[in-house]
Order: sequence, then structure tokens, then C-alpha cells
Amino acid sequence: MAEKNIVIVESPAKAKTIEKFLGKDFMVKSSFGHIRDLSKKNFGIDLEKNFEPVYEISPEKKKVVTELKKLTKDADMVWLASDEDREGEAIAWHLYETLNLKPAKTKRIVFHEITKEAILKAVENPREIDMNLVNAQQARRVLDRIVGFELSPVLWKKVKPSLSAGRVQSVAVRLIVEREREIINFQAESLFRVYAYFTVTGNNGKVSELKAELSKRYKRIEEVREFLELCKQAEFKVDDVTKRPTKKSPSAPFTTSTLQQEASRKLGFSVSQTMSVAQKLYESGFITYMRTDSVNLSNLAIATTKSEIEKEFGPEYSKVRNFKTKSKGAQEAHEAIRPTYMSNKTVEGSKQEQRLYELIWKRTAASQMADAQLEKTTVNISISNSQERFVASGEVLIFDGFLKLYIESTDDESENGDDSKSLIPPLSVNQILEYKRIESIEKYSQKPARFTEASLVKQLEELGIGRPSTYAPTISTVQNRGYVVKEDRPGTERNFQYLLLESGTIKEEVKTETFGTEKSKLFPTDIGIVVSDFLLKNFVDIMDYNFTAFVEKEFDEIADGDLIWQKMIDSFYRPFHKLVEHTVETSKAGNGRRELGTDPASGKPVSVRIGRYGPMAQIGENEDEEKPKFASLRKEQSIETITLEEALDLFKLPRDVGMFEDEKVIVASGRFGPYVKHKNSFYSLKKGEDDPMTIELERAIVLIEEKREADKQKHIKSFDSEPELAILNGRWGPYISYKKKNYKIPKTTEPASLELEDCMELIEAGDKAKPKGRKKK
Repeated sequence: MAEKNIVIVESPAKAKTIEKFLGKDFMVKSSFGHIRDLSKKNFGIDLEKNFEPVYEISPEKKKVVTELKKLTKDADMVWLASDEDREGEAIAWHLYETLNLKPAKTKRIVFHEITKEAILKAVENPREIDMNLVNAQQARRVLDRIVGFELSPVLWKKVKPSLSAGRVQSVAVRLIVEREREIINFQAESLFRVYAYFTVTGNNGKVSELKAELSKRYKRIEEVREFLELCKQAEFKVDDVTKRPTKKSPSAPFTTSTLQQEASRKLGFSVSQTMSVAQKLYESGFITYMRTDSVNLSNLAIATTKSEIEKEFGPEYSKVRNFKTKSKGAQEAHEAIRPTYMSNKTVEGSKQEQRLYELIWKRTAASQMADAQLEKTTVNISISNSQERFVASGEVLIFDGFLKLYIESTDDESENGDDSKSLIPPLSVNQILEYKRIESIEKYSQKPARFTEASLVKQLEELGIGRPSTYAPTISTVQNRGYVVKEDRPGTERNFQYLLLESGTIKEEVKTETFGTEKSKLFPTDIGIVVSDFLLKNFVDIMDYNFTAFVEKEFDEIADGDLIWQKMIDSFYRPFHKLVEHTVETSKAGNGRRELGTDPASGKPVSVRIGRYGPMAQIGENEDEEKPKFASLRKEQSIETITLEEALDLFKLPRDVGMFEDEKVIVASGRFGPYVKHKNSFYSLKKGEDDPMTIELERAIVLIEEKREADKQKHIKSFDSEPELAILNGRWGPYISYKKKNYKIPKTTEPASLELEDCMELIEAGDKAKPKGRKKK
């Protein structure tokens, strides 16, 4: 029997939630995302037919399409209920076209939260597919395909095979490269900051400490010494005490960008992890749509939030706020990310889902809470024998307001000590203060901060590059392509001067601090730097921040029906294609070559560049009669910063460190890092423990024997007549390895008892059981 109403959504989880709200007359099915995309053959775009996209059904979706065609053929009505942004609209249109749906029997419904009220309201208010939104999405796909398909072959020819380029991704890499160069070129300067700690006795006899900082900062240590000498005989007097009220207001509810930033700071989530968890919360009906640049809350949401705040904290904590979206291109959903029901403070689900939901609930509630009221106190302290003065400042929280629930985090990375506001003890003008100690600490200026995933999202948003749906894929793509790495790096030690005046005596000492420690930061790789430089030199528009933001605005105009998408593509494609052809014919290879100096032994030039297998050092020129020498850079080295001495050290490898079992033991470095070679076997050095330049024979033998023991534990059985077959121990238990494929061994079978015939039977059974032609989604 045919179903009367077929509702099609993108995901099974979303389908399951919606099905609970619709009656027995509705069947809800999933398309499992996009069912078709641009063909990968012949560009996927017909340039002769006004950039007409050539779509094809994804191989893994053919079964889904067949099932949906069968269900929709006899249905009374088909409801296309994909997400309400441009991508969701495109999915609905692709379903309409691919399933050969009829206008009279098709309705498009949208909602920004999966609740019973929202779903029923959407069914009561269907609309047609919005072709302006579809065309905006088509324009994005077509433009990105053009850029990728035209630029990537240029990189293959001019930089290195198998590279690829993307429109927004290339600009994101440029941001990271430019920040890295700022850091490399940064010269830290030091200043001496002076702090005084005074003893204050109150009327009740209670003794407290007052910390104040000198308003002047000294460049030279001699100036500090002179000042501290003056302080020995000085009188310190309170000149004035000023108090003024101040307030702090809560941030707006979450957009996609601010959720990604705050989840990174507070929960340690990556951008893609945040979006994955948020999608699960949305599809389960717990939060509103998670791809949005709107900070608006519905009247109902504001009212229910107000009720929850007054019930939880009291009416004095409630303050209704209507936030306005500043982003001119706000085009995704029409509301901020918020809980669908504010009465639910917690939800069922994984630990990650619960933590992200709690963050969203608190941020939403805080946005509708009263300001925090504070009193700021500033104290000026004069010095009898100097024109300088000490200044102390502090804050007192009079009314906590929204701070009772939520404090927004920042990306600030201060290494210059604690500048937090302290409590000021009661003081009166002309009060004489006794110093307990006065100290001066040499502080260094801070280098620019490297991007985290969250701060990169913030920068992209501020520049108008990308949209809520593109931030996470952009950041994932630049890492997957090897242009950027996210990693921790240890800091470096440096000395600083410390001076202390205490009990009339000045003491000096040199102390040590660690600076520049990085955690989960984005670093450009050498290949990322070279590709970025090449594109910036030859394709200025593609790499220009303003141009990329301008393209986003054009997509917005298409979505609003104010621009024909083919005209926009045409105006871009023709000059771009000519530039690609010109670059192929005239540009020099972009290998990031950098001259380091001269090799003292041979007198030949030493350089570094990108080679076929990655960053490498070279002694000599390709044109020389004698063939140049080459050496791979170590993983932690970069062609941007490596010195001549460090490059020459690379040519000291391979090193002969001695004999073991009558064979030489050689230490060398290759594509995958440094290693020990012995009897044609290779043993990796341990990262952070072993240095290929200093490792000795004794340690090399330990590595060899450890690896042999591990291999012995791994190897269970092999057969001389079939050298490609082995029974091995793996992470998940014993298995058969044969011709680079792995086959399970039944738990009831003793692996060591298997003979060759038994193994071949298991291999044959395994091949039959494995489905062919399946691809990962």
C-alpha cells in the first residue's frame, strides 16, 4: 500500500525525531545528505552552455535514489524537509529533479528547530523551492570547482605533483602563513616594570597588603637601580582615591562562529567536532539550527528564558534584550543557536553533547540576564623624592547579574604576569604607606599569537570570508591537504633580570622563564608556505581578502534574486582562465628556494627548497659537473628558519656509529624521519628522545632489539611456499595478512594451528563476504 505523505530529510537521526511528531499518514525517509554532485569527469561544467552544471548521482547513493523513487511515485504528496540554508535548499532541488517530482505533488517545508510545534507549523505553511537560494549554492559549487580544477594542475607543474588549491582554503592558508612570518620576524623588546607592596593597617587593626605598579616603565636596568635607591629614603602618600561605578553586559546568544570559538576555549573542542556534536543536538530536537549568523531570539524564546531566570535566580536577575545581527550577509537561519526548550537544563546523549548543550543553555540564559554592577577604585600614591607615582586599581562586584551564570572566555594569551583586578583595602587621602617590598621585573613584549582553529574562524568572519556552513570544512581541508598542521610545541627558556628592595637592601638576580609554549595552534607547513607564496605572486585576486569577501557578497546578491549567477561566474571565469594559461607559460617554478650561504668544505652554495618528497637541503647547483648533494630536512625544521649550520649538519648523515653482529649500524634521515639501518632493516628513532646527530651505538642496539622483540610478538606463523602470507598479532587480535589485505581469524580458532590450506579457505571466505564497489561516505 502506497504511503499518502512522504517526508524527505537529510539524515536518519533527523528523520527519527520528526517521525515522532507526525501522524501515521506520514512516512519520513532520509536522503543521507546530497544525492548528486558535479561530475568528476570533464570538469563537471559545460562551459559552452553558459556554465551549465553537469550533475551525477553519487555511486553510493544510487540505492537510496531507487528506493526514494519507488516511494514517491505513488505518494499523494512529497514533503521536502531539508535544512533551511542554501545547501539545504539545493538538496531539496536535487531531490525534486532526480526523483522527477511533480509541482502539484511536492511541497517544501522549513523549520529552524525540530519540535512538534515547529514541524506542524511548517506543514501548515509550505512553500515552493527557492531557486535564488539554490542558484547561490550552485554558483558557490561551480566557482569552487573552476578554481580547484584550473589551479591544481598549475601547482602540479610549477610546485609539486599531487597538490590542490581551493578558493577559500587558499586565503585561510595565507592568513596562517602571514602570521607565522610576523612571528619569525618579531624582535622582542624588554622593559622593567616596578611593583610596590604596601602594608595597610585598617581602623580595626586588620593588616592587609596593597599592590601598586609604577606608572613609568624603564628601558635600562641602571634606571631601575637609581629609582630603587630613591625609594630607600622616600615617603609614600595616598594622593587621591577615586571610585566610579561600571558595568559588564552579557554577550549575544551563539552564532555558528561564536559557538565554535567558545567551545574551543571552554571545552577544548575542534571546530569540526563542535559542528558534529551540534548537528546531533539539532537532529535530536534539543537545539535550533546550528548554521546561522543571526543573534536574534524569537519572542517565545525570550519569554520562556525570562521565566526560567526569574524562577531560578529572582526577578532582579532578568533583563529582556533584543540583539540585532550586525552581519550584512546574514542569510542562513533566522535565529541564534539556542535550546528548543529552556526548561530543559540538561539533555540525554553523549558527554560531549551534554557539555555543549550546557554551554548553549547558559549562553542563551545569560543573554537575557541583568548587567553585572561593579565599583572600580583607583589609588594614586606619590613618592616624596620622585615625580613618578604608583597606581593601584581594583574592582568590587556589587551585583553579579549574568556573571552568576556565565563568563565569556577570550583568546588573550598574556605572558606578562597577573594583571587581574584585586580588592583595594580602605584608604584615606594623605595616608602614609609603608612599603613591605618593591620589586622590578624585566618583561618582554609579546609576539603575535598564532591562530587556534577558533581564532581563525573569528578572523575569517571579521574579513567576511566564508559563511557559517564553510568555516569547519575550510579548516579541516587545509589540514588534510598538509598545508597546515595543528600541534603543541614546547616553549623556549630565556633569562630575565629581577631586582628586589626589601628592608633597605637591594638584591639582584637573573631568573629563567619559559616562553612561547604553544598548545593546539595552527602552523603552516613548508609546502603550505610555498604554495601560498606561488599563488599570491601569480593569482593576486584569488588570494586577496577583499576579493574573497566581495565574492561572498555576490553569492548573497544571487540568494536575494539581485544577480544572475551565470553572469557572476562569467565575469570571473574569462579573465581567470587567461591568467591560468599565462601563468603556465611564463611563471617560474615555485619551490621556495632559499640561499643559506657557502659550504666551507667545497665552496659550493647551500640552499633549501621543496623537492619531490618534501623540504630538502642542497649543496651545489644542478648545472655543476659534480652532482649536487641532497638531504631531507628533519620534521621540526623549516625552509623558512633553518640556518646554514643546521643545514650542513644534515649532510653529516648517514653516520656510521659502529658494528653490531658483524654488520655496520648506520644512522640516517629519510622522508618519515630519522632511523637506524642494520642488515637492510630499518628502526625508527624515538621522537623527543633520540637525536640522529648524537645517538651512539649502545642506544642504536637498544632500538634494534626492542623492534625485533615487538616483531617477534607480532609474528605468529608464516609459510615458505607462500611468502606473502603471514599470521600476525594485531591491535584487535590475531589476523591473516595476504597481498596487502587483512583477514579475520575466528575467535574459536587457535591461530598457530592454522596450516596454509586453512588460511586460504579463510581468505576465500573473507573475499566473498566483502562487498565490492562500496565507498566511504
